[in-house]
Amino acid sequence: MTKTPAHKLRLGLITATIWDNDGFHSVDLSRAYKNAEGQWQNTTSFAQSDLLNLAKCAERAEIWIARQANADR
Repeated sequence: MTKTPAHKLRLGLITATIWDNDGFHSVDLSRAYKNAEGQWQNTTSFAQSDLLNLAKCAERAEIWIARQANADR
C-alpha cells in the first residue's frame, strides 16, 4: 500500500512533496522533464535555472509545515 503525500507544492517544473511521518515532516524536491520518448519523468538533479524555483518551493514547504505544527497546538 502506497502512502499518499500530506501536501504537494508546484512551481514551474519544480515540485515539493511533503510527507507526514507520525508528526515528523520530510520533503522531497524534484524537477519534471520529458525524456527522449516524450514521456514525463522526474529527477532530483537541478540546473542553475531551476535554483530560484527550487528555493521558493523549499520555502513554501517550510511555511506549510510550520502552519501544520501551529494548527496542531
